[in-house]
Amino acid sequence: MLFDELTRRGLVHQCTDPALADALERGRVVAYVGFDPTADSLHLGNLLGIVTLMRLQRAGHRPIALAGGGTGMVGDPSGKAEERQLLTPDVLAANLAAIRGQLERFLDFGPDQALLLDNGEWLGSLGLLEFLRDTGKHFTVNAMIAKESVRARLSEREQGISYTEFSYMLLQAYDFLHLFESHNCTLQLGGSDQWGNITAGIDLIRRVRGATAYGLTFPLVIRADGTKFGKSEAGNVWLDPARTSPYAMYQFMVRSEDAMVGTYLRLFTFRDREEIEALDAATASHPERREAQRALAHDVVALVHGEAEAEAAEHASSLLFSEDVRSLAEGALLDVMAEAPSSPATVGQSIVDVLVSAGLASSRREARGFIAQGGVYLNNQKVSDSDRVLSADDLLHGRYALLRRGKSQHLLRVSSDPRGG
Repeated sequence: MLFDELTRRGLVHQCTDPALADALERGRVVAYVGFDPTADSLHLGNLLGIVTLMRLQRAGHRPIALAGGGTGMVGDPSGKAEERQLLTPDVLAANLAAIRGQLERFLDFGPDQALLLDNGEWLGSLGLLEFLRDTGKHFTVNAMIAKESVRARLSEREQGISYTEFSYMLLQAYDFLHLFESHNCTLQLGGSDQWGNITAGIDLIRRVRGATAYGLTFPLVIRADGTKFGKSEAGNVWLDPARTSPYAMYQFMVRSEDAMVGTYLRLFTFRDREEIEALDAATASHPERREAQRALAHDVVALVHGEAEAEAAEHASSLLFSEDVRSLAEGALLDVMAEAPSSPATVGQSIVDVLVSAGLASSRREARGFIAQGGVYLNNQKVSDSDRVLSADDLLHGRYALLRRGKSQHLLRVSSDPRGG
């Protein structure tokens, strides 16, 4: 059963009605996920909703990817501690166009297949008085302020919540009703922070049409330390290769913690149960091989950017720790080192001093000890001489070098000027 498969993969956080399991087996279900156009690209956090729609489509159901051209002008308060920045119509239109192009890469939008819709088409022409009379009357303020997304903001006395964002719940509920009436959509999917908005739509369908609809939330994906998944030191990991390269995405995924990689494989890949359990076992017995991480990174990059880019990223990653690192193109080198620490260095500077200035050793004495123990590498070649200096022959593309102590890789931005100019 599809519902059992979703449960095994950890995709069922909350479900409004256990009857959904039977509904998914009885016939074709139309289901939707909303994507707010707050930027000109979706990010790794959005990928879980996309992949879940893909699973439903592969099981014979009909997915709707709903771009929030209407709700994007208001802003969803869910999971936010403060008001969102309102977008201008021009920015919103550009973001919507970019997001549509990305969604089309994941779902089959052929005849009678997936639908790509924009709620601006119906919300934009909705009259205020009509909306308040026909939709607003079905909601009590008491129930709305009890929703977690609103209650959390009301507890912040300094910020609070504007009426604009307070009304978002009603707009999303209206979306569900519209999709129910226009496309027989009976299932809304979303992250766990969308529970209040989803149940509001189900209530509206029941009150207006006397019909049953369903809601299912998947967990918000986090790292082992509880921070948001998909966030790098520089911000989001984007699905647009111009904002996050396939190499950088591969490196982000391959750095997944051992404690979380099995979870990510279940959520983001289409590997079967036996394959994932074998990778779990490999992580437990030989974590240093990072087999599960490499499988995860390959699958996610292949899904987002295609098999050729996944193989190229895989190749670049393998070169990063080999003596063939010189064969990496400059762009690929900078991509795979995008989140690694970096520091300036100069030709003629001693490796001992570079280790200290890069923060890989606390003192010259400690640096010499690391070299003597065989733990220091320059461009993946072991440094055995404590008096070794950085030379022009060491440079990659005439201005970089890779310094490594143990597994800590560091990018040196090298100047030929001894004064660092």
